Amino acid sequence: MTDTVSKEQRSRNMSLIRSTETKPETFVRSVIHGMGYRFRKNVKTLSGKPDIVLPKYKTVIFVHGCFWHQHKGCKRATIPKSNIDYWIPKLESNVKRDKKHTADLKILGWKVVVIWECETKTADSIIKKVKKIVPEI
Repeated sequence: MTDTVSKEQRSRNMSLIRSTETKPETFVRSVIHGMGYRFRKNVKTLSGKPDIVLPKYKTVIFVHGCFWHQHKGCKRATIPKSNIDYWIPKLESNVKRDKKHTADLKILGWKVVVIWECETKTADSIIKKVKKIVPEI
């Protein structure tokens, strides 16, 4: 199956995909800030450069896109039908890297929370997930 857009258009589309400041990430930060927590963003010194770091509670939060990080059981975690020789190893390496970062952080004593893109529809789901891990203020 061939791509439906030109190589240049595909390149332009892919270049617009951001790794930070995504809508789900900014929404999660807004909710957490509203809960009264203060945090740091994208701390480069920690494994995986977590999206949100709550140093006071030694907790990191990753906001993962369901497609890019292959959220099991999610309808968004599909594998493209074209160029599967590229996509399958790419997506598998993302998942493997996520597991390594989580393990590295846990060894250092950090609590790790993963919030999936599909879980960012309402503030309630984020609040419940954060309250399970982080003590209330």
